[in-house]
Parts: sequence; structure tokens; C-alpha cells
Amino acid sequence: MTDKYYVGLMSGTSLDGVDAVVLSFSCPDKPQLVACKYQPFNDLLKQELLALNSSGFNEIVRSALAANLLSRLYATSIDALLAECGLHACDITAIGCHGQTIRHRPDLGFTVQIANASLLAELAGITVVSDFRSRDIAAGGQGAPLVPAFHQAMFAHPDLHRVVVNIGGISNLTDLPPSGPVTGFDCGPGNLLMDAWTQHHTGQSYDKNGEWAATGVLIPDLFHAMLQHPFLAQRPPKSTGRDTFNLPWLESLLLPVYTPADVQATLNELAARCIIDAIDLYCHSAKEVYLCGGGVHNLTLNRRLQQLSGNRLVSMSDDFGIGADWVEAAAFAWLARQTMLGVPGNLPAVTGAAGSRVLGAIHTV
Repeated sequence: MTDKYYVGLMSGTSLDGVDAVVLSFSCPDKPQLVACKYQPFNDLLKQELLALNSSGFNEIVRSALAANLLSRLYATSIDALLAECGLHACDITAIGCHGQTIRHRPDLGFTVQIANASLLAELAGITVVSDFRSRDIAAGGQGAPLVPAFHQAMFAHPDLHRVVVNIGGISNLTDLPPSGPVTGFDCGPGNLLMDAWTQHHTGQSYDKNGEWAATGVLIPDLFHAMLQHPFLAQRPPKSTGRDTFNLPWLESLLLPVYTPADVQATLNELAARCIIDAIDLYCHSAKEVYLCGGGVHNLTLNRRLQQLSGNRLVSMSDDFGIGADWVEAAAFAWLARQTMLGVPGNLPAVTGAAGSRVLGAIHTV
């Protein structure tokens, strides 16, 4: 066994499906993306994972069964991924499996990502590293975001101040100054509220290209009411999720006169402003902004980010050889390698943990 290939798995708060990648560490300082695969959730699994974000009947049994279904989907995705690039299970050192977040309450000292890592190890025949967030939370941290250490390894420049923004269900950023500590935090809702509102009113799982949002106009009263959420004023370190930003929260702010398209346009503006306000406040000298995550496909959101960014360069992670859709999955391949080498994977300046920690639990074959 060589320490060359790792698999990374990510299924995020957008609840669209599984991103799977193979990362090569032939050159450890500059890992390369070898292959990538997307496997969508079926409607039943997606609805169950969404439902498990709230307390409900028999939820312990239901979460265990969902974890098994999810792990079988992970295994299927890995089989297809390896077949596509001509690799075999014996070529892979480990799988980095983030699991599916159904609760994230660092304020109460816990986080829950469901997956049956032992089952995945059995099905894939590959060692699995999972449960990355818990150790950081045990050390007093937020447990998220965990990707900034990977962003530092892949995107930092010795002379240029860069920011990497991941637009998933929740948006998070990594500040990469040429000198000084790397920092990062969750900015606020990315796709999460827009997807929920689109599903509620159109039956579609997301607003393709932001086309529906483009038909609406900003509702100033609603926009300013959303900006009053305490999370947005909270200073980093901070992280959030569906526990905080969800459809019931949005609906508590709505008035009957608001049209659905105008609400969608306002949610699009909220997503853009959460990102830009965070950059302006905490990374004001940044010259370059690189986007990744599913939100990059929302052209209406992208245009607004460009407009609000002033003279900053705004581009995609693709410029560095990792497509915007695959950065988070690649990060968990990288984090799995850190764990297998016994090297810390968190950044205390990002999460607020008491110190650097080796993350994750290892399920050997």
C-alpha cells in the first residue's frame, strides 16, 4: 500500500446528492484531482434526510436506517468512480467521508453527521475516516468550517491576498492573506433558503441558473428584516446550518403582499450580501476571490457577486485545476490523509478550538 490515492466524499446541506473524488498525492504539496463523480439522491432519501433535521417520530431508528442507505449510496458512487479512472480498492489508502449533517449545535457542544462508516468500509473494502467535526468541538471549537486548511494548501499565494468562498447550502469563506493567520467562517445562507423556497413554490429542487430570482425584485423590508438575524452580526469563529436558517424562519418574516418571485430575488440578494459583507468586514484588503460549490451555477447570484465586489478579481477554483463542484469532496480526501498521517486537520484560528487536533475516527479494513 502506498500513500498515493485518497477518495473524498461530500454530501452537504444542499441535499442534492453525493460528490465523490479521487485525489492523487504523488506530489504531496500539490495534490491532483484524478477523477470525480456525482450521484444524486433519490426523492425518498432526500426527503428523509431533510426530515431528520428536525425532531420527529422514531428518529433514532430512522437516522440509523438513513445512514445505512446513504453509506450504500457512497459505496456505489466509489465503485463507479474507481471504474471510471481504472483504479481498484487496493490502490486507495483511505476514504474521507464527511457524512450528512442533520444537527449542528456547537453552542451545545455537539454535531451530528450520519453515515455508517463501518458499513462503508465493509462494502468498499477500503479504510474509512469519518466524524471529522467532533474532535474540534470537543476542544471548544465550532467543528466547522474544516475546509480552510485545504484551501490554504491549494490556493494560498505568497504575495497575493486571496479569499476562497464556498457557496453550498451555507456559504463559508477562507481568508488567505500573504502574511498572518489563515481564518475562515460561515457567512450565512447560500443555496439553502433559495432551494427550499423554490421547492415550496415550483416543485423544482432548485432555481436553475437563478432564472426565477431574476424575474423578481428586491423587497427592502424583507431584506432588512433578514439582515437582523443575530448570526450575521456575530463575530467569527462561527458556523451555522439548517438549525438556524430554514423555511419556518423565512416564513416568520413574510407578509401576504410579497410575491414568491420577489421573495426569491430577495433571498438571492441575501446570499450575495452575506458573502460580500463578510469579505468587506474581515478580508477588506483581498484582491482576488475564488468561488466554489454548487452556488457557482446560479448565474444571477454570480452576477450580483461580481457587481458588489468592486475592483476585486472574482473567478472560480477551476483556475487551480479543481472544478468548483469538487473542492469540498477533495478537502475531505485531504483531511483523511492528514488523519492517517497523524497530522492535525483543523485550524484553531478558524474554528476557535483550544489547539490543533488530529480529526476523525478511523475504520480500518
